[in-house]
Amino acid sequence: ADLQAAFSAGALTSEKLVELYLARIDAYDAKGPKLNAVITVKDRAAALAEARALDAERKAGKVRGPLHGIVVLAKDVFDTKDMPTSGGFAPMATSQPIYDSFVIDRLRSAGAIILAKLNQSDWYGVGKNGGGTLKARVISPYNPSKDGGGSSSGTGAAMAAWYGTVGLGSDTTGSITNPSTLNALVGFSTTHGLVSRTGM
Repeated sequence: ADLQAAFSAGALTSEKLVELYLARIDAYDAKGPKLNAVITVKDRAAALAEARALDAERKAGKVRGPLHGIVVLAKDVFDTKDMPTSGGFAPMATSQPIYDSFVIDRLRSAGAIILAKLNQSDWYGVGKNGGGTLKARVISPYNPSKDGGGSSSGTGAAMAAWYGTVGLGSDTTGSITNPSTLNALVGFSTTHGLVSRTGM
């Protein structure tokens, strides 16, 4: 709501918001404390072009809703047609879906920008270190000697480090609860069956 108010007041644009989050990811994920929360970042030029298009829609008086121009990060189990989906599993590093998952499709239609795919335990495991064979251990933003929890480890660390506005995880047996707890977050998990898992 605060971001939407800033957009409406002209104090912020979606393009600027994307630039700020990209700078944050650059400073803290592969550099600095090296949190290792991100597997793939959307092509910078494509992300900024998408943001500019959403800003133009807003300027023309079309606001799709509360997610218009908002940056979303997704655990790497949600299929994205513009980024690989690996499940954190090294042999699937270049697996490229041709369609978005149900959830990603709905978010894009609502005006959200899917900026990055996030690290996780291989195949949803809730093991302590929360990393997969593709990108290894996720670090807690609060204490680099601690792990990010699993399996939505990258989502927990990325949200705690302010890499985006919204982070998507998934939960089978504690995969939202565990990283939320270890990263001082509140996680929401829908009742199983309420939201389609098509494309996950």
